[in-house]
Parts: sequence; C-alpha cells; structure tokens
Amino acid sequence: MDIAIKRAYEAPAKSDGYRVLVERLWPRGLKKEAVPLDQWAKELAPSTELRKWFGHDPARWDGFRHRYASELDGLAEHWRPLAERSVHHQVTLIYSAHDEEHNGALVLRDYLARWLHTHGPR
Repeated sequence: MDIAIKRAYEAPAKSDGYRVLVERLWPRGLKKEAVPLDQWAKELAPSTELRKWFGHDPARWDGFRHRYASELDGLAEHWRPLAERSVHHQVTLIYSAHDEEHNGALVLRDYLARWLHTHGPR
C-alpha cells in the first residue's frame, strides 16, 4: 500500500502520484488551478454534521475517528477504488485542515490500510 497525505497548501510533487482531495469544501484561499488533482472525492470527506461536531477539537479526536470510520463503512464504492489503486501506485490524499495530527485524511488513510491488510485487493 502506498498512500500518503499532504496539505493542499503544499506544492505538488511528481512523487504524489494520484492526487485526491478528500474535503467536502474547497480549501480556503486557493484557486482551483493552484491545486492539481486527479480527483475531488467530496463523498469521502466526513459529513457536514460530523465535521461541525468535531470542530478540529483534539479532545474529540477519538470520537471523530470512530464516527468517521462508521460513515466510511457505508461508502465502499467510493473508497475501494483508491485502496486498490494504492496497491500498485502512489495515492496522495489531499486535505486542507491546519492540524496535521487530527484530520480526516489521516483517518481515511488508516481506514484504507486496515481494509487492505484484512481483505487485500481484489
């Protein structure tokens, strides 16, 4: 598995491979042409309700991780192609949160890694 995460505000690199924005909202202050992407996977972002509940509060991190994973359980048709692509190609999940230790891209990367470890690619 080769899944990286990167902030949208960082310069793109050829080594990023397949770049996927995993935010429901476009990153503030950035023009669309400034963020080269292969896919904008809004449907893989935490729900608006969950995002508002979390509010980037580290004290709610564990609850956020569990709730977001529950949301992802119902979205396999959206995340499974990324997981399978990551078996043979670099995939970089792009996020916009300021907090590099508490964000949805981390949860999604770990979720995909667990699924691949348990189920493997098709």
